[in-house]
Amino acid sequence: MALSRRDAMKFTGLAAVTAAVSGYAKDNKGGANTSAKAPATGILLSPAPIPAAKGPRVVIVGAGASGLTIAKYVKKTNPKIDVVLMDKRSVFMSGFISNLVATGVLPLDFITHDFLEGARNGNYTFLQATAHEIDRTSKIVYTNEGTVKYDVLVLAPGIDYDYSKWSKGDVELETALKTKFPGAFIAGSETLTLKSKIENLEGGVFVQTVPGGNYRCLPGPYERSCLIADYMKRNKIKGKVLVLDENADITIKAQGFHSAFDTLYKDYIEYVPNTIITKIDPDKQIISTEMDGDLHFDDAALYSHVRGNKILEIAGVAKDSVFNKAEANIDPFTYQVIGDKNVFCTGDVRPMGFSKSANTANTEGKIVAKNIVKYLAGEELGRKTWSSPLTVCYSAVQGKEMRAISVHAEYAYDEAKKSFAFANAGTSEKWDGKEGLDGGKGLVEWGKGMYREFFN
Repeated sequence: MALSRRDAMKFTGLAAVTAAVSGYAKDNKGGANTSAKAPATGILLSPAPIPAAKGPRVVIVGAGASGLTIAKYVKKTNPKIDVVLMDKRSVFMSGFISNLVATGVLPLDFITHDFLEGARNGNYTFLQATAHEIDRTSKIVYTNEGTVKYDVLVLAPGIDYDYSKWSKGDVELETALKTKFPGAFIAGSETLTLKSKIENLEGGVFVQTVPGGNYRCLPGPYERSCLIADYMKRNKIKGKVLVLDENADITIKAQGFHSAFDTLYKDYIEYVPNTIITKIDPDKQIISTEMDGDLHFDDAALYSHVRGNKILEIAGVAKDSVFNKAEANIDPFTYQVIGDKNVFCTGDVRPMGFSKSANTANTEGKIVAKNIVKYLAGEELGRKTWSSPLTVCYSAVQGKEMRAISVHAEYAYDEAKKSFAFANAGTSEKWDGKEGLDGGKGLVEWGKGMYREFFN
């Protein structure tokens, strides 16, 4: 007897529940193969409300620095390719420059931008949607707005936080840490919370943690420490910034930051390296450490370890990398998923040790865009087609005076170590005098240049 539509839908829902209970199907390497998993109950099976593709379609999940760049440059390189960029957010807010916004040096609208402006100027489609499932066999992305078919999929979803070393699986503790003391390295509500914390500072100890591994924006926690100390100093607030660094020393621009800590903020910043946090009590506001015991704090931005966004695990393309959990399992020279060349992974989720920064993601995005166009044209990608992304990064050490330090670096592959490292690197770390003032101007212009890259 033929199934009615209602019975068929019941059967589909039952299959989805069964798949969810039994777990992901396993591929022949023992990894999660979500392309074999039925879409979860409640996911729309009808097409998303976007125009039909008029050429091969590239779907990009994640409209951060990497996704925005790839959308623009795929379309710019070959206008016949149909590009759909999706993100769950309705408004873009950048992490870069946000420390200057949080400390009141620049207005909030400086870092806030319109996704639709990028779509209009780039002639691609922006879809505000959340990707829930990815069927890599049928090349379908399931979203809350419906299904989107692709010829090439780009996963550029950014980071998630990894609280496991602190929470030990305690969900209530993790939620309290996220809510009360967010790391503020995922732009949006966390940025606004940090801004509110700083505006309401009454003194005492403000803790800024620095994670180990390859975290997003290596100089970011040190820049923020300088700017909060600068805020305290300018507003005559009696307090200090306690920098608890898991690393043995400042991870980048060490000379410039140490100089600022010791000269500008000697009475406002206490830097403690090699700090391993063993326990955090968010209610009593106590951090327990291996070396220094219990430390009381009045407020904090608790930056945990980072990991690849969970959509990678949903898509079945994640692996634990040298640096972080659940990053993308890709060919480091082509950015294509191992075993599925139709999927590229970029930005914060790639496992190579490149800086997790906007400028790096932007220059990398241009490289990946070229690779995608070549791949759709039937060209072979490989190590010979690889080129290095570029990292240009400015960090403010004073706010109102707008003094900044900077780094400029490329990357090279080390055959012996089978990994990438800095190449042709140079820094400008003198924050005092004209060079520092020029760096401050460079920081603002660098930020404006990034926004032009994404939206103009």
